[in-house]
Amino acid sequence: MAECDRIDRMLSDARAGTSSVLLIHGEAGIGKTALLEHAAAHAAGLRVLRIEGLESETELAFAGLHQLFLPILHLVDQLPGPQARALRAVFGLTDDTVRDRFIIGLAVLSMLAEAAGDGALLCLVDDAQWLDQASVDALTFAARRLQAEGIVLILAVRDAAGLPGVGGLPELRLAALDPEAAAALVADLPPYVRERIVDEAQGNPLALRELSATLTPTQRAGQLSPLTLSAPSNRVQDIFLAQLRRLPEATRALLLTAAADDTGTLDLILRAANALVDDLAPAERAGLVVLTGDALRFRHPLIRYAAYQGSPFADRVAAHRALAAVLFAPEHAHRRAWQLAAAATGPDEQVADELERVAVWAGGRQALASASATYERAAQLTAEPERRARRFVAAAQAAADAGQDERGGLLAALVEAPPQDPGLAADLARVRAVVELGIGRPDVAGRLLLDSADQIGARRPDKLPALLVDALHAAFSSGNADLIVAVAARGPAEPVLTVPARLFADDVPGALRALRPLVSVESGFMNRLMIGIYCHLTGDDEAAHEIAVEAVEHCRGNGIGGWLPTALHLLARVELTLGWHDAAYAHGAEGLRLAEGHNLAHRAAHLRAVLATLAAVRGEEEQTRRLAREALAYTQPRGVGRGTADALWALGLLDLGLGRADAALERLEAARDASGHRLFGVFLLPDLVEAAVRAGRPERAAEPVRQLEGWAEATARPALAALAGRCRALITPDGEAEQHFTTAVRPHRGGSAVDRARTGLLYGEWLRRARRKLEARGHLRDALDTFAALGAEPWARRAGAELRASGEAVEPSLGPFSRLSPQEREVVRLAAAGATNREIASRLFLSPRTVGHHLYRAFPKLGVTSRTELATVLTS
Repeated sequence: MAECDRIDRMLSDARAGTSSVLLIHGEAGIGKTALLEHAAAHAAGLRVLRIEGLESETELAFAGLHQLFLPILHLVDQLPGPQARALRAVFGLTDDTVRDRFIIGLAVLSMLAEAAGDGALLCLVDDAQWLDQASVDALTFAARRLQAEGIVLILAVRDAAGLPGVGGLPELRLAALDPEAAAALVADLPPYVRERIVDEAQGNPLALRELSATLTPTQRAGQLSPLTLSAPSNRVQDIFLAQLRRLPEATRALLLTAAADDTGTLDLILRAANALVDDLAPAERAGLVVLTGDALRFRHPLIRYAAYQGSPFADRVAAHRALAAVLFAPEHAHRRAWQLAAAATGPDEQVADELERVAVWAGGRQALASASATYERAAQLTAEPERRARRFVAAAQAAADAGQDERGGLLAALVEAPPQDPGLAADLARVRAVVELGIGRPDVAGRLLLDSADQIGARRPDKLPALLVDALHAAFSSGNADLIVAVAARGPAEPVLTVPARLFADDVPGALRALRPLVSVESGFMNRLMIGIYCHLTGDDEAAHEIAVEAVEHCRGNGIGGWLPTALHLLARVELTLGWHDAAYAHGAEGLRLAEGHNLAHRAAHLRAVLATLAAVRGEEEQTRRLAREALAYTQPRGVGRGTADALWALGLLDLGLGRADAALERLEAARDASGHRLFGVFLLPDLVEAAVRAGRPERAAEPVRQLEGWAEATARPALAALAGRCRALITPDGEAEQHFTTAVRPHRGGSAVDRARTGLLYGEWLRRARRKLEARGHLRDALDTFAALGAEPWARRAGAELRASGEAVEPSLGPFSRLSPQEREVVRLAAAGATNREIASRLFLSPRTVGHHLYRAFPKLGVTSRTELATVLTS
């Protein structure tokens, strides 16, 4: 059987140290659990951890994770301190809060690695569709980072599309058995009966087994009444329901209580049902439940479902109330609240208050999806309109923070009337804007915030600055200059709004005067982020870098995981401009991992565009096109002008480096037009000018050169002046070009090494064409060395060709760092800085064993034998 063979290979690979993940999905009864049983039976030499999702635990934060790790809870002490504290907090062992959700996912990865130890581990998750979302998020976070730990993780789920977070995991879809295979499972039946059962079961293995098991001797002999065809899972459920109805009343009542319970604790179930264990004997004899020690488990989830749904509504309410009555211990507070909520038939403020306390607890431990569901149920049980609105807003905010933007929008829409409290109205506007920024258009998000500022500003002036700065951030993302001006005009007394007000009114000197004192003044996180963006936009990249580093450290130190990708995006963008490509890649890749983990599609698109540009410089065509395509798929339909411009710039830069000047010119002009305002397109003008000249269309370079010269003069930045000089040289007749080249070369001494190398390459080409080969060689050699060190293969190839044409025999040799994979480069960079394997693992969201595996592969590529040699290799 191919499915079993695949699992056997995974187990064999784990014994050799290689990890793997598999998501098995298919309808109920199709054989998912049987494959998990096969894996467990063939896991000789592997430690096995196994859990089963329960529908009643879906909203209990971290219930699945706690169940999984209960047998190995002692290993928490082996984890790094922050990870150990996070797990103790989410399991209710301490009252600590958790500020960064990724620390939980990393702790799960570390726990799995510790459980594997020096051997291997098999982790099985059945009915994953009923795990709480916090547990799903943590497990899938770990699953995507398993590499060299010797771990096999297999999850079984009915509908993979219906389980958020599992997209992209390796899948195995189980289809119905063909008639021949189905008939083989019931081969002991007479042909006519076998044929009828096979037709009825529709290839579902569980239906085949249960239908054949319920046949009477007369039916087995061939006297079958007409059968009603239905979905196999429904047919099996009907069979289970019929079996339940044949049980004594006391047994049925006890099974209903067990179905409503989510602990599986036999003593608790018996006390809630006021029953004796003997009452379970008929169900046990019928094979409906399994008793092991102090635990009760239904043989199949459909039996639990039939026991619950097949009971009258009043009986179900009574069962929930009975369970709530025995869940009085503090550690059961969350279960008690949900049992009371399940028993509620109308508004109940006392239950709503209990649920809100549970939501606060879950939110404080980054179980945001659970917090959202709990706030929502609390709102549903709240009669007073303003309090009900506040709870729906809290539910929407938690959903948005969890990356569930569509759900957040639906929850926000449940606030039926505008809140009377202006503070609550502002919070609602910010939630709606966050949702719009995630799945809609940034300009619409900005206008939502601007409208709210107009409506509540007079009554709540304390809320106004935050609304306006958030609106400005959204406007900058869209590249909508009119919106930027409108936002800035609402807060003339706010220093952080003065800069764009003057900048987009063409008062560049005034904007720079307003910006200068802000650079060194402490202010709120969003204000500092905008100041860093202003510095980067106006060419003060040293100050922008300092602020971006500060913003990243602020997010790390305060556990602000949701904003860290934005801070890392600014940092990577600035480092790209400064020519620090390795650092830009490391920060951009980290930001993208975080953005994807937080479901921040908007920020992920921006980060993909930055990474696409870095790949373009290296000539990695497939990678550039993939990243740019993914970025554009998000940005273009939503009017994210600056993200679109960045992605098109990456494609244009790739074409320019590979000698496709005509295509580069088209891409770069499209990027300039998409940016939304000439100030947002300045950064790509040097490439556009070079593409136009190389394409034989210098007339299309004239206006960009004038714009760049004007901007360089207005900002008085030497690096911009150098770029403007280079571009002027390209469109100037040969007799006058040299003075512009020499002007361009001198200021570049303090600018980006990449820009300096490209200027040197262009000047060297010009000198060679002027038959001044000896003078050309120095510039070309310097350019070649820079490009080779960066791994910029197309540019190194071009510089090498020019150098050979000047009479110097040379072959471009890329540095050893270029032989490493992207993740190996990140690991090596951190190891060279002195980080331990555990520290690197925490930073890159890997296990320490995977970090060691990457170093093991990187050492021979770099020609080193120990990590102490790495710093020397990187410096060289």
